[in-house]
Parts: sequence; C-alpha cells; structure tokens
Amino acid sequence: MADTASDLAMVHIIDDDESLRCALERMFRSVSLEARAYPTARAFLDAPLPDLPGCLILDVRLPGINGLDLQSQLAEMGIQLPVVLITGHGDIPMSVRAMKAGAVDFLPKPFRDQDMLDAVAAAIDRDRKRRAAAGDTVRVRDRFATLSPRERQVMMLVTTGKLNKQVAADLCLSEVTVKIHRGAAMRKMGARSYADLVRMADLLRASLTPQPSLTPEYYSGPSGIMR
Repeated sequence: MADTASDLAMVHIIDDDESLRCALERMFRSVSLEARAYPTARAFLDAPLPDLPGCLILDVRLPGINGLDLQSQLAEMGIQLPVVLITGHGDIPMSVRAMKAGAVDFLPKPFRDQDMLDAVAAAIDRDRKRRAAAGDTVRVRDRFATLSPRERQVMMLVTTGKLNKQVAADLCLSEVTVKIHRGAAMRKMGARSYADLVRMADLLRASLTPQPSLTPEYYSGPSGIMR
C-alpha cells in the first residue's frame, strides 16, 4: 500500500460516526497516508481542498446532504476526487447508482480493513493518473499556443488523416508550404512522430470546447481564407 500511495496523498473521510472516523484516520496514517475527517458533507464543502492526489470515503447516509447527492454535486462542481462509498444500509439499486456515477467501490459496513485499503489504493491511483493526464493536457495546450494560425490549421487537418496535398487544396496553399508548416508544428509541439502529433491533436480535441482554431470547418472553406 505505501508503495503506491505515499504520504503525498490525502484521504478525506465523511461519516457522522465519530468512532469510525477516528478509526479510519488511524488506519490510513499507519500506512503513511494523510487523512482528514468531516462529520457532514457541508463540513467537507466548507473546508479548503488541498492540491494533492487523494480520494473521498463517503457514507451514504449523512445528516443534511446525503452521500449519493454529494457525489452528484461534486461532479457538477467539477471536483473529480474519486469516491469510495460506504454504508450500513445498502441495497443493489443504491450501489448501481453509485457505480454509474463513477464510484471506485461500494463497501457495506462492517468492512474489512484490507478491503478499504485496497479500495483507497485504487482510488488514489486513479486520481494520480487523472492529474498526470491533466498536466499533459496543459503542456500540449501551452505548446499549441506557440504555433502560428497556419501551423495550427495544418496540424489539426493533417491529424485527421488527410494527405498533405488534400490539406493544401483545402487551404489554397502549395503542398511544399503545407509540409513546411507541418514540420514547424511537429517541432514546436515536441512531436517525435506523426503518431505523436495525432495523439496531441486528439488530446486537444477531447479537452477543449470546440473553437474555430480547432475545427476543420473553420478553415477548410473553398477560399481557404480564415474566417
């Protein structure tokens, strides 16, 4: 456990049972995990969220906002902290709803310590990968911003599978000019191969709200003039 989730990870525990909160805090700290406990969902929402990989252990039945509603609320707020749900009164529809909403696991009380540790390890691993992917997206977007408008156009068109001569026709450019812009885009993006450039373009398309600079329709009109 300590090999995959270091003390640079934070486990947040929301449960109105004080004895369980304390027991979980002790258990996580025994495996070098930081832990913070909250008696209600409101207490968690009002507390600052540290910029660390982590996860949320969330009781389904809570005073005020219940666990499933908080799970939905966090998604709406854009808080992507992985959730491990726990309950002493679970049923199949409840667990199905939780898993469909993205919960890493759904543990009935009483649960084994090892089951909880395994669920938390999986949740923290998921959060680390999400944060790494987000960092990769930021780097790709920063590099993309250094491209000229033409280089962006050429990059986003050639990575759809079009040939250089097709891109040249779309933009009313010579094929040689397209090759120059394509080479410049690869160099500025740090792409070692065409496949690498395609991966970056796909990442941009998936992570950004469609914008004129990223959509072929914007620059592939018959005149080839940027609108």
